[in-house]
Amino acid sequence: MRTNENPPHNAKLQMWGGVECTVVRLGDEYRDQSEETGHTYRRDDIDLIADLGVTTVRYPILWENVAPERPDDCDWAWTDERLAMLKERGIAVIGGLTHHGSGPRYTELLDPDFPKKLADYAARVADRYPWIKMWTPVNEPLTTARFSALYGHWYPHTKDYASFLRALVNECKGVLEAMRAIRKSIPDAQLVQTEDLGKCFSTAPLRYQAGFENERRWLSLDLLCGMIAPSHKMHRLLLGAGIGWDEIQEFAGGEAKPDILGINHYLTSERFLDHRVHLYPGHEAGGNGRDTYVDAEAVRVKRLEADTGFAPRLREAWDRYRLPIAITEVHHGCHRDEQLRWFVEVWKTAQQLREEGMDLRGVTIWSMFGNVDWRFLLTQKKGFYDTGAFDARGEVPRPTIVAKAAKALAHGEEFDHPVLDSPGWWRRPPRLYEWNGRCKPMEWGGRKLLITGATGTLGNAFARVCDERALPYCLTSRDELDICDDASIAAAIEKHRPWAIINAAGFVRVADAEREQDACLKANAVGPEKLAKACSAAGVKLVTFSSDLVFDGQLGRAYAEDDAVSPANTYGLSKAKAEQQVLGIFEDALVIRTSAFFGPWDKYNFAWNTLSALARGEPVRASRSTAISPTYVPDLCHATLDLLVDGETGIWHLANQGKLSWHEFATHVAAGAGYDPALVLPTEEKPANTALTSTRGIMLRPVEDAIHDYLGSIGELAAVRTEFDVAAE
Repeated sequence: MRTNENPPHNAKLQMWGGVECTVVRLGDEYRDQSEETGHTYRRDDIDLIADLGVTTVRYPILWENVAPERPDDCDWAWTDERLAMLKERGIAVIGGLTHHGSGPRYTELLDPDFPKKLADYAARVADRYPWIKMWTPVNEPLTTARFSALYGHWYPHTKDYASFLRALVNECKGVLEAMRAIRKSIPDAQLVQTEDLGKCFSTAPLRYQAGFENERRWLSLDLLCGMIAPSHKMHRLLLGAGIGWDEIQEFAGGEAKPDILGINHYLTSERFLDHRVHLYPGHEAGGNGRDTYVDAEAVRVKRLEADTGFAPRLREAWDRYRLPIAITEVHHGCHRDEQLRWFVEVWKTAQQLREEGMDLRGVTIWSMFGNVDWRFLLTQKKGFYDTGAFDARGEVPRPTIVAKAAKALAHGEEFDHPVLDSPGWWRRPPRLYEWNGRCKPMEWGGRKLLITGATGTLGNAFARVCDERALPYCLTSRDELDICDDASIAAAIEKHRPWAIINAAGFVRVADAEREQDACLKANAVGPEKLAKACSAAGVKLVTFSSDLVFDGQLGRAYAEDDAVSPANTYGLSKAKAEQQVLGIFEDALVIRTSAFFGPWDKYNFAWNTLSALARGEPVRASRSTAISPTYVPDLCHATLDLLVDGETGIWHLANQGKLSWHEFATHVAAGAGYDPALVLPTEEKPANTALTSTRGIMLRPVEDAIHDYLGSIGELAAVRTEFDVAAE
């Protein structure tokens, strides 16, 4: 029987890292997250990981990739290169052999030979990399078995309890036999067993179901620890599913007992079962064959506040197993400020638990290069990218504020940022199911943003988005802050003490700029120049906005950030001058070039005008020779704030993906709203293409998706048409 050979935990909490590397089979196809995030093709990612100061990294040596066709036909080229780089940088590796996968095509989770086949592969890996001391043969076996064999999302796509339990036992036997094989080459090899850990809560009538699920959540770890005895609450369930007692007894010797428990926990890991389905409009009701109920997020139920989160779950795992623990995934797919709040909260929680006496070794920055379509459990190919510690959407992955925080904490330094003055959404009342969304937005104390342009579309949009993200702000009108007046700017900075200024003020009437050139140049060029001087002197961050009209549209392709400006008109000239002057004075300013706005919060945009005209029975005329990048205002605001929080500088292009002519834009809006697209009449002008692209990172989603959300956000079609009709009268 193996005994735990881990030394006492170090005084310093370690920063670990992990690359989202899932290879999952869906029918006859495989999805590979390392490929989809681009990590497979970027050698320099290893240096980015190492430069953060991580001591240990969870890294893929995945069965499906190394030996996809035959067990004895292994391609080690990629793993040889990457693992050698990690070794050279002095980073310890936790070798992952399967990550939510069911293995290559010559096996699967229900294959009785799955454990032996995995062990055979593990032996080959250990022989090749004997210097690797920590291993995870199967990542999250319980989660993988549930999603693959109980819910049917992944291969083998079964949906019954017998298959689920067989898959789970096969995975655990695979861990046991793989570690036996590894230890033949590496006697002191350690098992780092990861598992997602949540908890189920419920209303009184469903306590029996919650109780069952709360016992089931330990099943993989209890098996590996040899804790399944006849008295165990899952014992009869296993035997009833055809699992032999002799199979269970294989774990009794302790060879598969983890050396380190790797606990993963997400904000959606904890669930609340409620039989009162009428309280959850929009939620799909499910059940267990006995009762019907809603499976909701426990984090959104107020009475559960004290018993949800990382700390209670880790305490439960520690009390149950008394094994060393590492937090092996910390990731939150949300806005950047929320990602940072979550990461810092988990780090502080880990420090607190260590002070309580828990042997907690490390915290793992997960999804370091992001993930694709995990919001859909990988079952849909939507290309939805969630940023990790690095944003991999540009030519080179760039560190986000999470990476910067991790680097500081890894080196024992303090880390602070203004967005940490507010709590994460999981601690704010608007998250609650019972919250009345019509209530006044909550006000949060702390360091503020200063937003100019209180009477404009963009300024008001930023105020809305800041309310949503709990970013304290003050929204100023020209009377409160005249951006063309040095004394007014200085007074506003002195009064509000902002950590950043978002300049959403300016001259916006493009056509009128030709006859009001002085006013346009003053508002769009002189004002931002004065703000840049003041912000540079005060150490305040600055965001200001430019336009696609700094280009004349004659390049023949979409414009990137480093293309030379060639203003199309006076308005474009004013923006081009502003860019040059602002960055010449304050190189740390952030300048956002964007394109034709449309959004749900105002009526001063092309999309609204199109729908309004069609509702009145009037045709719409739009150019089919001028190409643009329509930009959805909520997307623009969120992406701008993400860049600001990350500390980005210089010129960035932010526009929804896709090039549309004005005519195509109008027909998309018309068709989506149920109007005849033929009512949109094409006009011809001098051909021009001012569409925007980016070499720094394409951050906004496809324009078609944005148009769909826009039409949904302005209400049901009947209500919208009624409003249009009233306005028309």
